[in-house]
Amino acid sequence: MTNLATNLARTVERHPDRVALRLDDTTLTYAELDDASARVAAYLSAQGVEAGGRVAISLPNVPAFAVVYYGILRLGAVALPMNPLFKPREVEYYLQDAEASVMFGLPGDAQTGAATVGTPFVTADELPGLLAQQQPLAGIAERADDDTAVILYTSGTTGRPKGAELTHGSLNTNQDVTARTLIKLTADDVLMGCLPLFHVFGMTCSLNTAVAHGATLTLIARFEPAKVLQIMERDRVTIFLGVPTMFGAMLAAGADVEVDLSSLRTAISGGSSMPVELMRKFEERFDCTILEGYGLSETSPVASFNHPDTVRKPGSIGTPVEGVEMRLVGEDGSEVAPGEIGEVAIRGHLLMKGYWKRPDATAEAIKDGWFHSGDLARRDEDGYYFIVDRSKDMIIRGGYNVYPREVEEVLYEHPDVVEAAVVGVPHEHYGEEVKAFVVLAPETSATPDELRAFTQERVAAYKYPRTVEVIDALPKGASGKILKRELRERPANPA
Repeated sequence: MTNLATNLARTVERHPDRVALRLDDTTLTYAELDDASARVAAYLSAQGVEAGGRVAISLPNVPAFAVVYYGILRLGAVALPMNPLFKPREVEYYLQDAEASVMFGLPGDAQTGAATVGTPFVTADELPGLLAQQQPLAGIAERADDDTAVILYTSGTTGRPKGAELTHGSLNTNQDVTARTLIKLTADDVLMGCLPLFHVFGMTCSLNTAVAHGATLTLIARFEPAKVLQIMERDRVTIFLGVPTMFGAMLAAGADVEVDLSSLRTAISGGSSMPVELMRKFEERFDCTILEGYGLSETSPVASFNHPDTVRKPGSIGTPVEGVEMRLVGEDGSEVAPGEIGEVAIRGHLLMKGYWKRPDATAEAIKDGWFHSGDLARRDEDGYYFIVDRSKDMIIRGGYNVYPREVEEVLYEHPDVVEAAVVGVPHEHYGEEVKAFVVLAPETSATPDELRAFTQERVAAYKYPRTVEVIDALPKGASGKILKRELRERPANPA
């Protein structure tokens, strides 16, 4: 039996009274987490959810996320995590595409979206009372390695988001390799849970690793750098996991305050490339080692890393993790020589099963067992990889993925818009910022402020373009394809 939820059951046998999750003054032991998740499973079973059924979670980093997540897995159902910042139209698409049976979340946009498509909704406030009425479901559903455990929605440059099916086997192996070979996790460790648990990085490297190894995960519902530093000092955090923008914000917040982070052993960075100078300053200020790695939703996620027991190369994503192969391929599919740039291709235990109900997209992404990432990199003579660009146009804003096509489709809904193109532009704090270029219909007069507000009302806060530039025409190639590279290189509009 390989159900990911068995990790929780094993940890309860060893450490029932150890704190599993902490949020401010609230704590949940492993025994309490196990009991509550068994009650979630009982509730879902009573609602007619069966093994393989999809159940949505739209919660921030609170203990209830873990309770619901492991309850879904325990029943043998499939967890469908989504960003709690989503607007109703985004929620509706996810629920309909995944054919979700039930949704857990916060009142507001998520509940509105669920009501529109008729998906039963349980609010976080209702959850304690609801669970108190359930008898814990005995046992854990048997699942095979290749059975889907989680569907995470992701996208490229075309089409709507598609669900990457991550299996019990891929997620369990990835958490084990991460915990055992990269962060050297033990039951005595305390992890700082700033990474969103609805994102594969936080789900695997924070939640799944902590539960499997009996460590404590201390949470913060919303990232606030000064508060994070206080929590790390209070809880004697040994491992911090974050994206580069978090490191920069914490460095700034800690510049003028005294904080004791002597317990901090290792910091893990992912999501986007970390500036070498930021890495140096953070390590110097907080006396720790930062290990940078690389992965994607489709790879569960960790694919390569600067391993703790080998040479670390700042600016590099390191070398493939245990059981994983990586190579760089050219446009003809052949492997490129060291020093040359090619597309990152990956294979191993970490790969997704495929895209939910998207056989064509799956076949395009996975060829002969190799997942083609769309990311461009070079490899040095020592086998270390360095990401140089993204062949996909995805924008990474503060660690969140923004898919240009999704934002462009919203802009096209505005009656004055004839053409729209969305690109990422460099930003000191967020890494990349979202910028839109728009061509208006003749004799119309929509302003950049109006277009920005129009988009802001329809997508999550991190997605809408902070800058909208109205131009006469979009640059295009001979085939009519919009040349986004030229837009990225275009001088900023002084207006």
